[in-house]
Amino acid sequence: MINRFGKTLYQLFFKDYTEKVWGVPCDEIPAEWGAQRIKGVSIRKAIEHAIQELSKKKTKNQGDIAQKGTETSLIEKFFYPKLGPGQLWEEVARQVQEMGGIIHMHCDVKHIYTEDNKVTAITAVNSQTGEEMKLTGDYFFSTMPVKELISGIVGDVPNEVRDIASRLQYRDFITVGILLRKLSFLDKQTGEWKPLKLEDTWIYIQEKDVKVGRLQLFNNWSPYMVKDPDTAWVGMEFFCNETDDFWKLPDAEIAALAIRELEKIGLASIDNVLDSTVLRVEKTYPAYFGAYEQFDTVKAYTDKLENIFLVGRNGMHKYNNADHSMLTAMVAVDNIINGVTSKENIWAINTEQEYHEEKSGAETPVAALPERIPSFKNLYGISHGTKH
Repeated sequence: MINRFGKTLYQLFFKDYTEKVWGVPCDEIPAEWGAQRIKGVSIRKAIEHAIQELSKKKTKNQGDIAQKGTETSLIEKFFYPKLGPGQLWEEVARQVQEMGGIIHMHCDVKHIYTEDNKVTAITAVNSQTGEEMKLTGDYFFSTMPVKELISGIVGDVPNEVRDIASRLQYRDFITVGILLRKLSFLDKQTGEWKPLKLEDTWIYIQEKDVKVGRLQLFNNWSPYMVKDPDTAWVGMEFFCNETDDFWKLPDAEIAALAIRELEKIGLASIDNVLDSTVLRVEKTYPAYFGAYEQFDTVKAYTDKLENIFLVGRNGMHKYNNADHSMLTAMVAVDNIINGVTSKENIWAINTEQEYHEEKSGAETPVAALPERIPSFKNLYGISHGTKH
């Protein structure tokens, strides 16, 4: 980061935020992670992009939605489900069930059975009823954390593989949703809180004196995300580990801390808070430190299991963007249909489409993901997202 952007920009916009996200000093995070997240981005490209966007606005030409050639970090216009990303998976579920598929909800995979380099069956337990079921299949796709996948395999797994997988690390995540009458800022001259209008979707909080790492303004993702358009719906994101004292606090205490910090950073008065909710998500980010440097040993073992495909961010212990994570599943299915036994083109999918066009032979452009399933088109609106 310092080589690419210089020490001043690194300290202003990267160091403290990144250390909030991962909970370790930046110099303990392998450069591989940073390189993957900023591939192709530089000061020169950022300035060129800003000039181009300004020119488009002056000519009222917003350009092609595909934005081919635009670096991922500089994209400002994209498809977004009108009721949030969960709507996409609800539609996937509907289509699967419509075609005769069965979805078992609230089930945790406990054991994975293997024989002759193939997965033969799994057992899963319903977390609500306690009912256990055994399921067989020709092919299996795993999006569960690799750590849990390996620990659940029944059979002869090399001790080295089990050891490395058990030491893989993750970062957990808490979102506090806060419903406000309005966003506001404190006028330092009058001491009054005044209405504030923001167009951002995400705001990255660099300051060290607050625990919150990032804000989402859900109204700006989609106007359908809030019932009353005169209110503001804010998500405050906290990065932590499930072993931390903060994770174990009661919801009411976490919400109270979040509200205090929102006022401290000057975006809302406590008097404007209408409601709040707390959501914990385990293993949100697979970490690129700890045992990760030995991950290839685990990958080599799972690749030998012919009929299981590791896909997605946790499934591959790979910090891809969401669209590329979906693409790993699509390429895995293409491999099955085309009789491709190697899984290298799945692992080659990285954070830039140009990379997998050159390296993996994947033919599906990232911008075309919604087009793969035509009925998804009605879910999407155009969001003009900005990130600061």
